[in-house]
Amino acid sequence: MARIAGVDLPRTKRIEIGLRYIYGIGPTRSRRILDEAGISPDIKVQDLSEEEVSRISKVIDGVGGVEGDLRKEISMNIKRLMDIGSYRGFRHRRNLPVRGQRTHTNARTRRGPRKGIMARRAR
Repeated sequence: MARIAGVDLPRTKRIEIGLRYIYGIGPTRSRRILDEAGISPDIKVQDLSEEEVSRISKVIDGVGGVEGDLRKEISMNIKRLMDIGSYRGFRHRRNLPVRGQRTHTNARTRRGPRKGIMARRAR
């Protein structure tokens, strides 16, 4: 099993698809990494040699911004927005949609389950 950037890649998938299991690598970045490493995207992960795995690792290290480093950078950006008191930071702090979506209806994923209307007290 190939282990790249601290992630075990699935053995039965093509390397082009398997690289996407690494946080921060999508379809375009995966193809670009394989082109730089000189590896065919059609090879299965289980058929990679140790030398090919190390070439992919070196390219990913050179590109940077994957897994833990990327997660930390994103969380620091969100923390910075909250610290400076921007509108986006305020929305993050309150667990509301950040990018201008409506909240009168929808936004249930971000806002959580409905609270429900309290029954009126009997008099």
